[in-house]
Amino acid sequence: MTRLSVNINKIATLRNARGGNIPNVLDAAINCERFGAQGVTVHPRPDERHIRYQDVYDIKPIIKTEFNIEGYPSQSFIDLVLKVIPNQVTLVPDPPDALTSNAGWDTLKNKAFLKDVIKVFHDKNIRTSIFIDPDSELIKNAADTGTDRVELYTEPYAANFKKNKAEAIAPFIKAAEVANNLGLGLNAGHDLNLDNLTYFNQNIPGLLEVSIGHALIADAIYFGLENTIQMYLRELK
Repeated sequence: MTRLSVNINKIATLRNARGGNIPNVLDAAINCERFGAQGVTVHPRPDERHIRYQDVYDIKPIIKTEFNIEGYPSQSFIDLVLKVIPNQVTLVPDPPDALTSNAGWDTLKNKAFLKDVIKVFHDKNIRTSIFIDPDSELIKNAADTGTDRVELYTEPYAANFKKNKAEAIAPFIKAAEVANNLGLGLNAGHDLNLDNLTYFNQNIPGLLEVSIGHALIADAIYFGLENTIQMYLRELK
């Protein structure tokens, strides 16, 4: 079964909109684990507009499930990860002012940089993943960085799913096959939801983990967090 990691950034966004501590981000992390999620993901950004650096420090000791920190590997981000020591770090090429992740790494142009950063994390036994577009050449170059996994950026799949799902998923199947042949673990994330998740999961060979935040938290408004997590887990069986 593909593992579900719940990104709780949107919980923090709602908290920050009003100030105070409602909803409580730490309680959300605990409850995601309690309700069956096999991972918790956070994506701290420099302006701390949702998850704050202090949240990351506070979450690590209170959960037993996999902890995934994603973000752009600035020095402050690297320092945070090395202090927290999560199970996985996902490297995303976001500029500081990005609203959300909107592209994967150019692993040819940034190969030396990524290789250096990944070695730093590997020295602390932290599993690494690179956020990447479904492009065979980019994935081949990703393997040269020493990364353990790649995370396929699935927004193009989600955007075209209702138009032609077979056409939408085709480049992702090819990318997955390339990753599998290179011995890379395979994650996926961005705009996956209850409509498109099952088809993606059933057709992507070797998919280990999906990270889902916005859609899942939005669904939880209507269905409740526990029920929503169970709904997503059923889509992954």
